[in-house]
Formats: sequence, C-alpha cells, structure tokens
Amino acid sequence: MIYMADTADLEELRKLYSFFPLEGVTTNPTILLHSGYKLSVAIEGIQELVGTGMVHVQMISGESDDMVREAKKYRSYFDFGDNFYAKIPVTANGYRAMRILKDAGINVTATAIFTQQQALVAMKAGADFVAPYVSRLDNISSHGIEVVGDIVENIALYGLNGKVLAASFKTVDQIYRVSMAGAHSATIGPELLHQLIKHPMTDIGVKQFEIDAEGLYDIEF
Repeated sequence: MIYMADTADLEELRKLYSFFPLEGVTTNPTILLHSGYKLSVAIEGIQELVGTGMVHVQMISGESDDMVREAKKYRSYFDFGDNFYAKIPVTANGYRAMRILKDAGINVTATAIFTQQQALVAMKAGADFVAPYVSRLDNISSHGIEVVGDIVENIALYGLNGKVLAASFKTVDQIYRVSMAGAHSATIGPELLHQLIKHPMTDIGVKQFEIDAEGLYDIEF
C-alpha cells in the first residue's frame, strides 16, 4: 500500500521522512490552516522533502474553468512535473474539470468522496486517485470501510485505472481495515503514522535484546 502524509506541518514531515517510507503528501485548506503556513511556503517546503514523491494540492475554485486555471497555475508556479496531483471535489463542476485536466496531461485526485458512485463517476471522468473519507462516513453511520471495499471491487470489476486513496482516519484499526479491504493507498495524519508502527510488545522485545546482548557482541563497528 502507498502511504502518504496528510499534513503541511513541515517540521513533522521532516521527522516522518527520516524513517517512514512515504510516497507523497496531501494537503487541503484545513491542513494549511492548522500548519500556519500559506500555500506558497507550505508547498515549497513539501517539495524539498518529497523530491519526486507525489504532492496533492486542493483546488479551492468553484467553477470548472477556474479549477483548471488554478491547477495549471500551481503546476507551473512550483515547477511541478508528473508528481503533481490536482485535488478536485466530486461536484458537477469538479467532474467537468477532471476531464479537462486529464486531457491537458495533469494528474487528478478526486476528493470529498462519500459514496461508491461518486468515486466510480470520478474514475470514469479520468481521476487517478479517488479519496473516500472513512472516519467521516463512520461518523454518520455510513460504514466507511465498506465504501472503500465497494470502490476497490468496482476498479477490478470494470477494469478501471484509478486507485483508492483512503482518507480521514481516527484510529489505526481503520487504516488496518482499509488495507485489508484492498485500498491502494492511504493518506494519514502524523500522529497515526507514528502509532501505526508502534506496539508495546515490540518495545519489550527490543529492550530484552539489549539486555541479553550485554557482553556478547564483541565485534566493534
């Protein structure tokens, strides 16, 4: 599964990129607000960290043509290559913008997805990634994991090229379940990324190794 960091906190991203095999970063206006950075500063900093990794940037325009202009501007302003993904919401104008952007050779991530049909239509419109909001679906008793599984099944059933980018998590268990449901990728906040690789039994085992190794490892390095 492809792991991405759902944050614009540059300090936290530096820590994560020092050890976690991330393949990209996702952003949106709310994430930028929490980071304290404006778009120009945040994306420039993210680019330095991810290198050729993916960067997903949210469009804030409401009209199709404006979304297209916005995406093209960001791609040129930051001198992006094929690692740039324009995040487009699954609205009527968004679907139109997806087609135009794909025809222009720009990658698209369809976002704010809450149903299997929204995702299916987005992939038919050319979206490379579709981002269902797992925890938000669970909050309204709509079973986010099942929605992810349905979208994954559709991709296989219809031979689509899109990938599921599962988003909006509150627990490590949700991440585990979307991975078992076949999600191709997940974008996860820093706190959960740290929790994802932790287990108390691992800590106990490592500590015991250190104790048992005392006086036995006699080769200098």
